[in-house]
Amino acid sequence: MAMASSVKVVLGSIAFAMFWVLAVFPAVPFLPVGRTAGSLLGAMLMVLFRVITPDQAYDAIDLPILGLLFGTMVVSVYLERADMFKYLGKLLAWKSKGAKDLLCRICLISALSSALFTNDTSCVVLTEFVLKIARQHNLPPHPFLLALASSANIGSSATPIGNPQNLVIAVQSKISFGDFLIGILPAMLVGVLVNALLLLCMYWRLLSFQKDEEDPSGAAVAEADVTSHRFSPATMSHFSSSNSQEWNSTLDPMNVIRSPNSIGSTAHVDNLRSRVNSADQNEIQRVPSGATDSARNSNASKEGTMEGHSHGKEEPVASKMIALTDSHGKEEPVASKMIALTDSLPDVCSVQSLGEKESLPRRWKRSFWRFSVYFVTIGMLISLLMGLNMSWTAITAALALIVLDFQDARPCLEKVSYSLLIFFCGMFITVEGFNKSGIPSTLWDLMEPYAKINRVSGIAILAIVILVLSNLASNVPTVLLLGGRVAASAAAISASDEKKAWLILAWVSTVAGNLSLLGSAANLIVCEQARRAPNLGYTLSFWKHLIFGLPSTLIVTAIGLILFR
Repeated sequence: MAMASSVKVVLGSIAFAMFWVLAVFPAVPFLPVGRTAGSLLGAMLMVLFRVITPDQAYDAIDLPILGLLFGTMVVSVYLERADMFKYLGKLLAWKSKGAKDLLCRICLISALSSALFTNDTSCVVLTEFVLKIARQHNLPPHPFLLALASSANIGSSATPIGNPQNLVIAVQSKISFGDFLIGILPAMLVGVLVNALLLLCMYWRLLSFQKDEEDPSGAAVAEADVTSHRFSPATMSHFSSSNSQEWNSTLDPMNVIRSPNSIGSTAHVDNLRSRVNSADQNEIQRVPSGATDSARNSNASKEGTMEGHSHGKEEPVASKMIALTDSHGKEEPVASKMIALTDSLPDVCSVQSLGEKESLPRRWKRSFWRFSVYFVTIGMLISLLMGLNMSWTAITAALALIVLDFQDARPCLEKVSYSLLIFFCGMFITVEGFNKSGIPSTLWDLMEPYAKINRVSGIAILAIVILVLSNLASNVPTVLLLGGRVAASAAAISASDEKKAWLILAWVSTVAGNLSLLGSAANLIVCEQARRAPNLGYTLSFWKHLIFGLPSTLIVTAIGLILFR
């Protein structure tokens, strides 16, 4: 493609530079509007500068990619509700045999979950869980966070739904899901293994003993808190209204009367009795036996009076609460009131059986719904392997889950990252405008004679170009800029080389994200989630990531290219 006019070249470069700066550094001081607004700004400038027409801008938006991305995000939301990621998290702590075993598990589970549910989702839902396990065993967090982020990037390379750049490659190349998986899976498995070995070698001494110094955060994590951890792919808010209500009910005895469901719950009664029994025994023993007996006699007399009431109406349960006072007129401890309260609530035993009967259908309904979510997800993966249209398959699976849920889908649809979809729209337009300027084509014409994939030196040069651009311009724009040109150059050699060129582009652009903290969105997600984790905050610095990311990226990329050859 020939270069456009000098005016279009300059204006197109300005628009693309604006997009690039805001995409790589979303909080720049002069315009801290973020990545999504930055992509829309770049797209708008391309149209305003007349680098492309409005119709060309609309045509540049790739709807199949957006549909596939939307469908996979909705499926991930429903899988989270079905406790899929909770089970994945429990696999990390199940019969763990030490720090090295835990690190290898994180690498394996992160890679597999990223291949099926995208690397960003896996990093969001597993980061805080990994932090909790590290804190629980008094281990340094950063080797495990590096294992999570790097393995998620490597694992996501195996499937078209593993990351956004693979979505673009799968749609543009028209390579089937099965061929894509078979082509990259060997390199992915070996890459995850090599990455884990590098982590073990680099942090062997650090993982061989627990930290002797006290945790500066002072946050001790109990085993129950780890196993009961809840996830959310969109927001990492682990403190729900139900938790606050349960906490208030333990503090306020009147909640037992206000909530009939809590009275009928066997678990609630057992919890109440256990809290009473764990009260200060010395304080309870100081209660005069006569006071307790008088309170019980007073309860019995009140119940007899209610039974013989002329109107036959039962007095409210609240009236059965008798304030125990000692001989000096002072109020007794709350634990004694709890004993009197539990003794004066005959309704508890009568409602327990009803609560148990009601919970059984709910459990069956919950189990059936969870099975349906897994069944639909497996059906989606099988359909993708059979070669059906990927975007419509993902959308169909998402709508099937919405219908099976049989309730308002707005809360689940609100968890979809619409800002990411808008970012893709702006990026499609911006990259198309930059392509219209002719700059990418001119640069590729200079590189093409040296980047033929039928030679070892050509594969190495192509990999270096992809790796550098992926860290400078991000991996998705790199794929959009180079994808068609690399494939056309390889197609001139043979059809098999064209397919190999697409797979090399997918592999190198994905693994390149491990080079630095800014190389992949998954790295930034792990860093931010770890820093903001309640009571567990840990900052993964740029240099700590680079010290491991640079050798890991070069070695894993080279091994994968050898397997492709």
